[in-house]
Amino acid sequence: MTPPSAAEVAIVVGEPVSLSQRVRRLTCGNPGVMTGPGTNTYLIGHEEIVVIDPGPDDEAHLEKIAAAGGDRIRWIVVTHTHPDHSPGAQRLRQLLPKRPPNDPVLVLGYEGGRDGFEPDAEIGEGHTIEADEFTLRALHTPGHASNHLCYLLEEERLLFSGDHIMNGSTVVISPPDGDMTAYLSSLERLRSLGLKAIAPAHGRVIDDPIAKIDEYVTHRLAREDAVAAALAQAQRSTVAELVPIVYQDVDESRFPIAQFSLWAHLRKLEQDGRALTADRDDVNAVWEFVAAG
Repeated sequence: MTPPSAAEVAIVVGEPVSLSQRVRRLTCGNPGVMTGPGTNTYLIGHEEIVVIDPGPDDEAHLEKIAAAGGDRIRWIVVTHTHPDHSPGAQRLRQLLPKRPPNDPVLVLGYEGGRDGFEPDAEIGEGHTIEADEFTLRALHTPGHASNHLCYLLEEERLLFSGDHIMNGSTVVISPPDGDMTAYLSSLERLRSLGLKAIAPAHGRVIDDPIAKIDEYVTHRLAREDAVAAALAQAQRSTVAELVPIVYQDVDESRFPIAQFSLWAHLRKLEQDGRALTADRDDVNAVWEFVAAG
C-alpha cells in the first residue's frame, strides 16, 4: 500500500504526525477564525531538532512538543511574533532537559522586543541552520507582518510558510505593520525557489506551490480592482463604507476582519497614485479616488 503524501496527512490536534523522513507536525488545539484548525508546530530532524512556531503559551501543546523532541531540540524558531506563533518559545525551552551553559537551546526570530518575544539572537534573510540531517534557510517575507520569516528545508524544497501562505483561507494584511505591496512582492519571490511543497502554519501541506501562489496573487489583484472600482464610484469614502460593497462574498460577521485587508489595499492604491488620504495610518480616514493621469 502506497503511503499517503504529505498533503494527504490529516490535521491531528495534540499528536505528532510524520510528513516526511525529516519532518513532523504537531497541531495546537487553538482553532478559530484566524487560526483555522489550529497552529501547526513543525519539528525538523531527529538527532538534532529545530522547532518552528511553538505557538501560543499553551501548556498542553508545549508539553507535547517537549515530549516529541526532548533533549534533541536544539533550536526554537518563529516565523513572526503574532500571539498564535511565538509566545510559547520561552516556556517550551523551560520544559526541555537542561543543557550545558555553553551549548543552550537557542530561541531565534527576526525581531526581538516585540509582542513580548525575546530571542537569543535576531536572524534575517539567508540565516542558515545546519545539521547532519538538514539545512534550513530563513527567507524574509514581509507583508502579513514586517518581521515575518519563511524557512526553506533545502533537502526537500519544502517551505515552512508561517502565515505568509495558509491552506483553506487567504491571509489578513493588517496595517500599518501589514503591507500589501510588500506582501505581493514576497509572494512573487517564492516562484523562483523550486519549491516542491508548502507547510503552512494553518492547514494541511500544499503540494502545488505555484498554483497556490497564483491563486493568492489572482485573488489579491481582483480584490484590489474591486476596491478601486468602489472608490471610483463613491469618489470619497471610508474603509467602513467600502467593506460591505467590496466584500459582498464574505459573511457580514467577518467584516471587522476584512476591513484591515481593505485598508491595506487602499494604502497600496495610494502608493500606486490611484487613491489619496490625509492620514494613511488611520483606519477611519477618508479616502479619495484619483483618476489616471
